[in-house]
Amino acid sequence: MVVSGLWWIIAGIIALVDDNFYVVTKNYVFKFDVTTWGWIHLGFGILAMIAGIFLFTGAVWARIVGVLIATLAAVVAFAWIPYYPVMAIILVAVSAAVIWALTVHGRDIAMA
Repeated sequence: MVVSGLWWIIAGIIALVDDNFYVVTKNYVFKFDVTTWGWIHLGFGILAMIAGIFLFTGAVWARIVGVLIATLAAVVAFAWIPYYPVMAIILVAVSAAVIWALTVHGRDIAMA
């Protein structure tokens, strides 16, 4: 989750620094400015990193928040597919892996 948050932060900083890096698709439902996407990615990255750091404590609330943030991150990454497809699909897959890991193996981490 920390690594995924770092990827979100990098994508957000790139969008904030260079508006022309991401290709803007015409006639797309989620037609935001690239700078708006940059702030969204930066926010999700910070939230994911904070939740990932608290996961190391083994707290149950951190697992719940981690699953919620990973779910929202997957939805945002799916909406971001037309802007940068490869990275968006990777972020969807990583979010799914985080959700799986937190729901299936979360009890093992809490017991340790």
